[in-house]
Amino acid sequence: MNLTILSLIAVFSLSCYFFGKSKVLKQTKISGKKFHSLPEYYGYYLAAWCGLPALIILFFWSFSELYIVKVFILSDFRADPSIDENKLNLIFSEIKSIAEKNFSGTIPQNLIPYAEKFLSLNKILELSKFAVIFSVIIFCLSFAYTQILKNIRARESVEKVIRVVMFLCAAIAVFTTIGIVLSLLFESIKFFTAVSIFDFITGTNWAPGRAFVRDASVQTADVENVFGAVPLFWGTFFIAMIAMCVAVPIGLFSGIYMAEYASSKVRRVAKPLIEVLAGVPTVVYGFFAALTVGPFFRIIGEGIGLNISSESALAAGMVMGVMIIPYVSSLTDDVINAVPISLREGSYAMGATKSETIKKVVLPAALPGVVGSILLAISRAVGETMIVVMAAGLGANLTINPLEASTTITTQIVTILIGDQSFNNPKTQAAFALGITLFFFTLVINIIALNIVKKFREKYE
Repeated sequence: MNLTILSLIAVFSLSCYFFGKSKVLKQTKISGKKFHSLPEYYGYYLAAWCGLPALIILFFWSFSELYIVKVFILSDFRADPSIDENKLNLIFSEIKSIAEKNFSGTIPQNLIPYAEKFLSLNKILELSKFAVIFSVIIFCLSFAYTQILKNIRARESVEKVIRVVMFLCAAIAVFTTIGIVLSLLFESIKFFTAVSIFDFITGTNWAPGRAFVRDASVQTADVENVFGAVPLFWGTFFIAMIAMCVAVPIGLFSGIYMAEYASSKVRRVAKPLIEVLAGVPTVVYGFFAALTVGPFFRIIGEGIGLNISSESALAAGMVMGVMIIPYVSSLTDDVINAVPISLREGSYAMGATKSETIKKVVLPAALPGVVGSILLAISRAVGETMIVVMAAGLGANLTINPLEASTTITTQIVTILIGDQSFNNPKTQAAFALGITLFFFTLVINIIALNIVKKFREKYE
């Protein structure tokens, strides 16, 4: 029903645009009346009055109708003091599943009348929503049409609406960021009330599965120090560093070649092929790392007498580096092409060769964009999960040997939150502590990169 109403609103709004525009043009031709704004703005004005109020009502109605149905359905059950809120939610879920014919198992006979009531209430609300929305559309169109006949300043009204819509879009992005930070922060505070922040930042033993175990065979020291995140911090940095050692030189040099040396024929073929790497699902890279790269390193190690694990930081880092090559290569190519041709011509006029021009003129001028591409690649490497899970393992090892298994912050967050979890448990809350730590880490990287970009942008602008 919502999709049908949304489609009808779109059709009516489009029709209103053409009607309002043609009406103003017709009035101008017949009576010679001069309108304040162009005909298009009166079409936009009528379309806005048709679509926006209806969309607002549809949005809030769609979010509240299930709650309204729930209130009416559960009114009989709320009279029983032995049924708590969790039980009520479970009962409503069963009623909803029965009504939608998704219930698995034997259907409780006492819930069938409530399922029928659910369907009838839902149908009434759907019809009411349809009637209210299109009544509002008719009223708003009548009002907007009378305003058009009064020769209002349609352009100013339309621009105000556009400014409000753009402000709301910006506000949604800002409040989403604030909500993410606050959700991480509140859960992290709960975690740090149970676990010392000093032990979390400086501890070297990560075993949240052993937290608060009451077992005589487990040593007290091990129980108290199970949230030491240093191995995770190091594993994240170590694997990302290996990935960047692969991605930055290959991506940077390929971007320079595409921008400065490659012919148009080579560029048309090679650049899309490189960018395809960014579209390959990460799980495919994970399979490639686990089934091909990891065993390949292990076989080579056996041939030279080294004990190399099939799951290693080296395999995960190298495959991750291949995955993020397009982030560096494509952006580097774009920013080098954006460098003004006058800089190159000035360098050639001074007698510099092509390689000298690239090294001393083009790259310094394009450095802000190059730094941005590397920053994007680092963020992508730090946030990667599937490749690390499949190729590097889950062991939180504090090692500088790239041939051993390792893990990252994102991998442990996924591991902790798999399955049904109690969010009052410090073991689960540890995921939020890791998340807020990763957030501040990426924030620091962004600040450093922005300062570098600002410094060189001022120099070359």
